[in-house]
Amino acid sequence: MAHNWDLRSDTVTKPTADMLAAMLGAPVGDSVFGEDPTVAELELRAAELCGKEAAIFCASSTMGNQLAIRAHLHNPPESIVCHAKSHIFQYESGGAALLSQAMMVPVTPSDSINLTAADVKQHLILDNFLYHKPPTRLVALENTFSGVVMPLKDIEEIAELAHSHGIPVHLDGSRLWNASVATGISLAEYTRQMDSVNLCLSKGMGCPVGAVLVGSAAFIDKARHFRKVFGGGWRQAGILAAAGLYAIDHIWPTMKRSHEQARRLADGLTALGFAVSLPVETNMVLLSIDAEMGVVCQQLVDVLKEKGVTMGVLYEGSLRLVVHHQIDDECIDLILASARQQLAT
Repeated sequence: MAHNWDLRSDTVTKPTADMLAAMLGAPVGDSVFGEDPTVAELELRAAELCGKEAAIFCASSTMGNQLAIRAHLHNPPESIVCHAKSHIFQYESGGAALLSQAMMVPVTPSDSINLTAADVKQHLILDNFLYHKPPTRLVALENTFSGVVMPLKDIEEIAELAHSHGIPVHLDGSRLWNASVATGISLAEYTRQMDSVNLCLSKGMGCPVGAVLVGSAAFIDKARHFRKVFGGGWRQAGILAAAGLYAIDHIWPTMKRSHEQARRLADGLTALGFAVSLPVETNMVLLSIDAEMGVVCQQLVDVLKEKGVTMGVLYEGSLRLVVHHQIDDECIDLILASARQQLAT
């Protein structure tokens, strides 16, 4: 039987037969009118999981993050402190500048993979001396970052710092599901001090589309206004929301297995001489590639493609492998065996 394993991302998954059945059987209504019961159920479920008052179903995490930024900022020009390699800074098409007239202040962590309160403190703009600088009006965090879990202690300390200056904190928790599984810390505990949180349903959760933004009732009401402005009003969106409800109940619990597979893959490749550039704490393996190993990796990618395994392209000196619920042990075994064979030739 021909295989089709894809490790480029955890967004490449296809809905399972059971997920599709749940989608087809979902009761629906006009969500713009507030009449879709399945959308309402998903929003309530996400809000309860995060210990927040309300939530809004969005088309994507990019939309969720950009809605959060727009709803938090009120008087441009203003600025946002974030990780220098965060999704909202590097991979959302300059949305903060275009949609919210906001300047991003990218911060490279000084002594860790994730931001700390000390990093953030150095880059807060609290005094716009002679009006040269836009004041900081939002701090944006990301958990997980490249598969690495952001420590709860750092999240709490950054929130305490920001809040002491009246600055809200947004969490891009696209893969917060993974962080919770890896640490045993609930979503509610991770998000307790966050003013808004984005949860993705298509990264690792197996849904074809969707994300949920959670926060206070007043904040979500404002975000709902901007979602309409952004062209994101849903009609019979319960068909898609049903996939999210299914994922929470049936896909999320499988993440521990994906994390174990990623760890086994990383250990096996390390034993063969490959270098892992970041700790493997959830479902991602990032291989550090120098010029010599780059040739070997590209050959490995090409060989595995012929065997039904699609892997990421080499970029910025690394190769990212992402494990998800549609990757099995046979795939991991094949990658390790092929790598061993490739190094022997």
